[in-house]
Amino acid sequence: MSAPAPRRDTRGIVDPAGLLSRVRFRRHLPAPQLRPYLEHYWLIDWELPEPYASHVVPHPSVNVVFQRYGPLGAPAAGGSTSAEVAGIGLGLFTHKLEEAGRVCGIQFRPGGFRPFAPAWPVSTWTGRRVPLTEVFPDAADPTDTGAGAERGTDTGAGAERGTDTGAASGVPAAVLSPDEDHARVAALDAFLLAHGPAPDPAADLAVELVELVRSDRTIRRASRLATASGLSARSLQRLFASRVGVGPKWVILRYRIHEALERAEAAETAGTPDWAALAAELGYSDQAHLVRDFTATIGVPPTAYARGPSVP
Repeated sequence: MSAPAPRRDTRGIVDPAGLLSRVRFRRHLPAPQLRPYLEHYWLIDWELPEPYASHVVPHPSVNVVFQRYGPLGAPAAGGSTSAEVAGIGLGLFTHKLEEAGRVCGIQFRPGGFRPFAPAWPVSTWTGRRVPLTEVFPDAADPTDTGAGAERGTDTGAGAERGTDTGAASGVPAAVLSPDEDHARVAALDAFLLAHGPAPDPAADLAVELVELVRSDRTIRRASRLATASGLSARSLQRLFASRVGVGPKWVILRYRIHEALERAEAAETAGTPDWAALAAELGYSDQAHLVRDFTATIGVPPTAYARGPSVP
């Protein structure tokens, strides 16, 4: 499998200019042996005088997320820390950023998570955000027997933070404590390499097929993808459920919305898109279908979003 460099686009981020003006956002490559399975690591740090709500149309990817929050000016060690596995988000994800915080995330390539957690189909986590220790029990400090390590198993699809473990320990401490990016990346590499990847030809195939959907705009229907893969429609559905977490039709639709969102973002400099032409290009039967999907996902029609990125 190919292993591209970290993406430089902002696809999926609603009002990326607003977010990037408030936070330090970076992407980094993982260790070479991990690159076939990961998109990249993503790191965010912020200190905000006023709260800010970020909105993201999630990629068809599982993320592992380490988070630390605290008041401005307070010692980092006194912050609230959490670590979670975030399955594929089915709708718009809204996250409130306030005061000071740090997030270190692992974005897996669609299909790339299963080799690190082979005991469950990836659909197990779809629409859910669960404590890291539910999937990787050894990620907690083995000496920590406090309530934080035992609290809750499912934070719900709309939850903004995972289980609160208080001061960082174990893997979260190794990831969140360093101020230098290279040290955080090294800790993320060490965590993943301790858990795989286990050989999984089906996951490899799923990664390749989702990349085909992302890069080949002629793949507009699940039936076309089934033909390209040499699989029956039913086999393709089973593959996507177990290795990606959502069906092939959902993946195709999500990448369409990402494309439309990016075109709407560019409207200020590139001019208003021809929505009817874009709908045809993306495989919609007409402009109304594109507008309906965009509005259902983002909360406003594409023309309104193009006039000024916002959500209700």
